[in-house]
Amino acid sequence: MTPQAQSTPKPKPEFQPEEIQGNIVRGYTLNRVRYIILEVSDRAAARRFLAAATSHAGENGGAASDVPRITRAADWQARLDVRFNIGITFEGLRALGTPPQHLASFPKDFAGGMASRAVKLSDTGDSAPANWPAPFDRPERVHIVASVYANDESRLDAVQAQVAKAFTVLGVREAWNRPEGRVFFGYVDGISQPRFREVFDPAELEADEPFDPLGTVLLGHETHFEGLEFHVPSPRELGFNGAFNAFRVLKQDVVGFEAFLDRSADALLTDSRSHLLLEPGKEWLVDGKRIERWAALREVVAAQMCGRWRNGTPYELSPDTQYPDPKVSLTNFNYSRTSRCPAGAHMRRVNPRGGPIVQRVSNYTRRLVRRGMPYGPDFDPANPEHLQDGEERGLLGNFIGASYSGQFEAVMCDWLNLGLQDPDITGTNDPLLGANRRDVSSFDLMLSDGSSIRLTGLPRLVTTRGGAYTFLPSLSAIRYLSRLTG
Repeated sequence: MTPQAQSTPKPKPEFQPEEIQGNIVRGYTLNRVRYIILEVSDRAAARRFLAAATSHAGENGGAASDVPRITRAADWQARLDVRFNIGITFEGLRALGTPPQHLASFPKDFAGGMASRAVKLSDTGDSAPANWPAPFDRPERVHIVASVYANDESRLDAVQAQVAKAFTVLGVREAWNRPEGRVFFGYVDGISQPRFREVFDPAELEADEPFDPLGTVLLGHETHFEGLEFHVPSPRELGFNGAFNAFRVLKQDVVGFEAFLDRSADALLTDSRSHLLLEPGKEWLVDGKRIERWAALREVVAAQMCGRWRNGTPYELSPDTQYPDPKVSLTNFNYSRTSRCPAGAHMRRVNPRGGPIVQRVSNYTRRLVRRGMPYGPDFDPANPEHLQDGEERGLLGNFIGASYSGQFEAVMCDWLNLGLQDPDITGTNDPLLGANRRDVSSFDLMLSDGSSIRLTGLPRLVTTRGGAYTFLPSLSAIRYLSRLTG
């Protein structure tokens, strides 16, 4: 009798920080970013640029001459004044001369591009690709999205001038950190990110969330799915250690958001059940200043819509105040069946943690790395001039993972815009990012006795103004692309 054959366990690929672009598994702390949208108009010049960007470093991590150096994960501890990375679209891979058989090995969602996935992403109406301004109105010309981080605008200008020697610059988008890391809706942003055992990130020292496998974002590594990995495009030199990034220009209707909070507070003042939302007679403070009940109701609405108070305090841990004493963790919590955080809150929709959802296996499988900075001039809702200036404000966002359809699109469609994770919110949209319509959309506030108050007239607060599906190649992959011929 022949002994039963035993399979040899597949060795785990090691984490290679010198091979991985530095903006994937850990964020930068520089205060400004410029995205340079590029077209490959001279294939030979583009390849020479990629070869130089991976081969040498000069002062402050820049290139020795006139090409910025690709920032690696291994550069995190270095004091760099400039950090430079690239994402390449499917059309960009084609423009660089990637052979057809290798192009065919990439997923169809990436090959189609962001504009082709508009319905899946709810990029309809004003968000439809037909309404995107240049250069995103011609997605076939968008080949590379280069990101440059610095504190000094002159350094951004210098890198852009270097890049312009090898590519055609189609346009730029620029953003910068606002005070306390807040976005224009007033919330502190970027608090909770995936954690990787292989990555030391000081920002995550206080976190007590489960570790995510590297395959959450890096191709060729273990994922949350036992025995399954996301497909690695061929050749392996091109696909391994790469990631996919949805770069999004998201216009935020800041005036509309503040107006919705006003209308909601007006309605709640006359609602006989509002005492179950906000205890009467309690002194309320915002940023150390005493506010009246109407203003306090606005803050409760904002907190339940997001799942966090605007200062970052989780509603799950502190439903009655944004300044709990003692302070609570910003990251260490789970959603319970008796949670006072609404199932429809933004943060609970996009990251249900270990809380109850319909597909229990999916709790952590759709994790994404989120990077973003606000764009547009400062905004003060108490300043009448700002309310009427007509300026566009929003967020330049990056949503990084190993699969568009399995992660980013699943979150955007199933959870954010259909609410399929909980029967109580199925058929509704995310209150902040969802494709809402004021005539039909609503949001349910959770009261302390388990009942709810429905707020109607919820408008669409975020409109897509462009973007691209890009591949964030490893350093070996960039060298591979630089050596292509033909």
